[in-house]
Amino acid sequence: MGIRDWGRLAALCAVLGGICVLSSPAAAAPERAVDQDKGLVLRGDKRCTECHDESDSPEQLAIGKTKHGTVADKRTPSCVSCHGESERHVKEAGRGSGPTPPVDVGFSRKNPATAEARDAACLACHQGSTRIFWQNSTHSRRDVTCTSCHKIHDGHDKVRQVSTQPEVCMSCHKEQRAQFARPTHHPVPEGAMACSSCHNVHGDNPSQLVKASVNETCFTCHMEKRGPFVHNHQPVAEDCSICHNVHGTNIPNLLKARPPYLCQECHSHESHPGQLAGLPTGATTNTALLGTVGRGCANCHVNIHGGNSTINNATAGRFRR
Repeated sequence: MGIRDWGRLAALCAVLGGICVLSSPAAAAPERAVDQDKGLVLRGDKRCTECHDESDSPEQLAIGKTKHGTVADKRTPSCVSCHGESERHVKEAGRGSGPTPPVDVGFSRKNPATAEARDAACLACHQGSTRIFWQNSTHSRRDVTCTSCHKIHDGHDKVRQVSTQPEVCMSCHKEQRAQFARPTHHPVPEGAMACSSCHNVHGDNPSQLVKASVNETCFTCHMEKRGPFVHNHQPVAEDCSICHNVHGTNIPNLLKARPPYLCQECHSHESHPGQLAGLPTGATTNTALLGTVGRGCANCHVNIHGGNSTINNATAGRFRR
């Protein structure tokens, strides 16, 4: 055999050896590892979607339509990020030896996980901004969890849309539902604003408001009532809800009662005409006997939220025209 023949034989052996290496189990291991990491919806969800697939629970796969299913985002969690490793659940699922153990952290009423454990799964990523004081909020103290309001696997989370958010809130807040059905109300049922326009349900404000007080919250829209005025009406400066029921009433302008009865809760003394309903009025030419039956205080006191009159007389501070 010549030198050329030996060279050809060596080349042939090298090619055959390469084929053997490529087809060996050791070389195929990295490919299988990559396949193992490739999930049906999320990265690394294969261990879950082997059972929870289109035929078993297709509603769970809808998470791919949400922000939690954005695979291109490195912050996107996996099933384990929220539900824990759940080793017993994975090992004993489908064996038929009894009920399958629940996942470590589940969000249904049947799961034994505590409210703190469920919230911790969410707060691991969302503990910031307006949610920084969630643990001290009224909802948290009453074991209302994040998933009591939010639907994580649903492509349409009702609580995050203005038109559908009140439906979620009013499932618990029945009194406010009834108030919004009254003739005068903020345009929440019409979809022009939502509960979160005034309320921060994740904060520790006692009234769960977006601002520090009722007045500051109201002034975000009703700036003309803010002042400062030369003559301030003290109830207005203290709390708008002294006179107004902000969710809804049967009285125009969201008032709790009709004038003059609302005003007479504070202003009923000898220096101003006052009388009980049903009593006849005095002579209209005599202001001392004018009476208040069927009359509105705001007919004269039009600047009831505050006046800027600079006239130096006794009536300047009475919020008249």
